[in-house]
Amino acid sequence: MQNDRTVAELTAKLAQAREVIAHLLDKAAVNGAEAHRALDYFAGPSFDKDFLPWPRPADEGLRPDQLNAANDD
Repeated sequence: MQNDRTVAELTAKLAQAREVIAHLLDKAAVNGAEAHRALDYFAGPSFDKDFLPWPRPADEGLRPDQLNAANDD
């Protein structure tokens, strides 16, 4: 059935996305609560319409532009 294949492919794609996110967070040396929130979210089966914004500045204490390594002087 096409629907079953689509669901299986999307599930696999989410697993791949989680691995990429984990790698990028590791390379950026990001290991705070927001990093773990992202990894947990993409590892789980549920959808949270309020997941974004990410990162949540109040949780990490930094604005998103402060977390961008490209902004380093």
